[in-house]
Amino acid sequence: MLKSCGLRIPLTEMVEFGKKLKRRQVQEWQGYYINYKLMKKKVKQYANQIEAGALDRRQVLKDFSRMLDNQIEKIVLFLLEKQGLLASRIAQLNERQEHLQEQPDISIISELRESYREVGRELLKLLFFVEINATGLRKILKKFDKRFGYRFTDYYVKTRANHPYSQLQQVFKHVGLGAVVGAISRNLADLQDRQGSYLSIYDQPALPLQDPVVDSIRSAVDRLTHSTNFLNFLGQHALIMQEELPTPSEERVDDERYHFMSLLLNLANTFLYMVNTYIVVPTADDYSMSLGAAATVCGIVIGAMAVAQIFSSVYFSAWSNKSYFKPLIFSSIILFVGNVMYALAYDLNSISILLLGRLCCGFCSGRAVNRRYIIDCVPLNIRLQASAGFVSASALGMACGPALAGLLQTDFKIYKITFNQNTLPGWVMALAWLVYLMWLWISFREPARESEVNNVQQESIGVENDKLEKGLKQPLLLTSSENEQDDEEDQEFGGSEEAPEESRLPANSLGSAYRLLTPSVKVQLLIYFMLKYAMEILLSESSVITTYYFGWTTSTVSIFLACLGLTVLPVNIVVGSYISNMFEDRQILLASEIVVLLGILSSFHIIIPYSVPQYVVSGLVMFVSAEVLEGVNLSLLSRVMSSRLSRGTYNGGLLSTEAGTLARVIADATITLAGYLGQDRLLNTTLLPSLVICIGSIVATCCTFNDLY
Repeated sequence: MLKSCGLRIPLTEMVEFGKKLKRRQVQEWQGYYINYKLMKKKVKQYANQIEAGALDRRQVLKDFSRMLDNQIEKIVLFLLEKQGLLASRIAQLNERQEHLQEQPDISIISELRESYREVGRELLKLLFFVEINATGLRKILKKFDKRFGYRFTDYYVKTRANHPYSQLQQVFKHVGLGAVVGAISRNLADLQDRQGSYLSIYDQPALPLQDPVVDSIRSAVDRLTHSTNFLNFLGQHALIMQEELPTPSEERVDDERYHFMSLLLNLANTFLYMVNTYIVVPTADDYSMSLGAAATVCGIVIGAMAVAQIFSSVYFSAWSNKSYFKPLIFSSIILFVGNVMYALAYDLNSISILLLGRLCCGFCSGRAVNRRYIIDCVPLNIRLQASAGFVSASALGMACGPALAGLLQTDFKIYKITFNQNTLPGWVMALAWLVYLMWLWISFREPARESEVNNVQQESIGVENDKLEKGLKQPLLLTSSENEQDDEEDQEFGGSEEAPEESRLPANSLGSAYRLLTPSVKVQLLIYFMLKYAMEILLSESSVITTYYFGWTTSTVSIFLACLGLTVLPVNIVVGSYISNMFEDRQILLASEIVVLLGILSSFHIIIPYSVPQYVVSGLVMFVSAEVLEGVNLSLLSRVMSSRLSRGTYNGGLLSTEAGTLARVIADATITLAGYLGQDRLLNTTLLPSLVICIGSIVATCCTFNDLY
């Protein structure tokens, strides 16, 4: 990874780059792109010559380095030329804007504003020119390393990145481009109606400039630099992947479909569902025992919701293709009924009613709808904030659930209906869903629907507005009509070439979605499965374990679980703002897995008496390291998953949800089955599968370490 010079190219973009290498080339800026075909043939030529003894490795490194330097210099000189032209145009526009100070003219102001936007669109083309060349450079370096087994990438970056005459630094620091971005932003801001304000954008830097061209430029710069910050890091947890920049017509469609109150209702749904999931954890064992079942049946009680969610995630995601309002209404009604059943099971003395109530709650998981709404209806310029809100709502719900259960320590009856620590979670959540249902009915606005087919047709009609993808990327394609088959490249980029339209369509089944996963992505889903399994074991059996070993009350268990949940956001702030800037994501990934393994090992009860410090410290280490692992893992997944999994029913978010939910189901089933061996063996028996899966994930990570970007 070329992280030291700012180059972090997502694998999905490399895939698209490789697929487009065999399509026809256009002439615009053709001679200034990196000559990927030439360098690829050179790599093959070097390999043949080394085998024949005609060249040694040092000579190859020198020759290939010179070739790369020449290619990068060609890009930089062209980039500087285009920057100069843009700067000249801005200077001319500035002169016209100065004359407006003396004689304001609304028509000229509108014309100037549009002229600045046109310069902005030209800048976007230049940014994509840099991005595509960066992709080609990253790809050829990887191919060279793979062919010769030599870390040429490390050598090339270390010797070029910080040199005062570095052309590589000129490309990836793009200081000149930043100055052009600033000039366009400032002048567009000055031309806006400020209603008598004398402040500039420098006086109020926190206020965003409301102009779609500037938003698109900022998105392009973010895509090029892939800067890491807390908001980016947190937003990627939702696996709502950033697609290629939309055309202006697509941006207008997003703005028309977006409704702030509807987004807020989706986030509230996410929060309430997570509260509903974890509010029963501290009391599930007591509730099971009060109905004549074993304490370890709490695994089934907690896991019943996850079992149903495996199926509900798919059909709710499919339902959201047609409507967002109807599935949310249906979900809220059934969740209200499910919680009432859960609460009434105590007076009916029926474990079956209890489990049916939890199944009803799981069958109406609206998380797939919440995620799809953000993907489809939130404009690109605020989608990252909405994604971060989705993750934050989930984390807060996870912490508030057990905390709320700890406050519901009372016991009274109204008309033969019991209200105690076991039933109050059900009654409280039923009331919460009833209030939410009324709020949803009054305030939610169903966005205008648009089929995927119409979207593709609109893209083909707006070819002229979509030059960034269809025009600028194609100069990298091969000019010759040869149809050579490169087996190594086909394996690297995911198989055979697809038609342009087909390659943009979303997956239409779980099978097709699974076939789009590369080996490294499958390993990351295994890691996600492992960490969810380990966390579910820790959380679900906490009440049984702490009662057996330490005699903790429900309130104490609730405080412990709430404290664990409250670590989620602080941990992500530290990782997203600091650690990710110091280390590569794959390094943090492997280190986190090892710490999770240490947390599991330290949780076993072997020989010495089990103590509160051992349980609390080992649990905290396991939970926090799993949170770090989840954040980095999903951050990687959001960058390397196929772009076809960014939309549609069977999207990347659904796949990750299914993997995590399946892990929770198996973990809860493990707790219940291990209960037959006795509570004295429960801890070690449930930790053993976590240990095995964790070791397996570490081995898989080590085997695919170089493929994790």
